[in-house]
Amino acid sequence: MKPIAWLFKWTLKAAIFFTLFAFALNNQGDVTVRFFFGQKWTAPMVLVVLGAFALGVLIGVLGMAPRWWRQHRSTQAVVQPPAEAPAKKPVAAASAVSDYSDSNLHGV
Repeated sequence: MKPIAWLFKWTLKAAIFFTLFAFALNNQGDVTVRFFFGQKWTAPMVLVVLGAFALGVLIGVLGMAPRWWRQHRSTQAVVQPPAEAPAKKPVAAASAVSDYSDSNLHGV
C-alpha cells in the first residue's frame, strides 16, 4: 500500500475514533428508557446509544445469515467434485484432420 493512502486511512480512523470519544464524553448524563407496563431502565446515554447500535448490527447480521448459509452451501457443492465421477474417453480430434492432404487443396 502506498504511504499516502496508508496515512489517509489511519487519519480517517483516528478522526472517527476521536469524534465518537468526544460524543461519549459530552453525553455522560443518565437517561431513562421507559418500557411497557411501567418498566424503566436508567443508564448513561452512551450505553443506551451503544446498545441500540449493537442491537441494530445483530438484527442486520441475523437477517443476512440465511442468504450467507445458502451461498456457502452452493459454493461447497461447486467446489467439491462428486465422489465417483465416470471416466471420460478422450476425444479423437486427429481423425478428422487425417483426411487432409496438400494435393486436395485447390485442385492441385
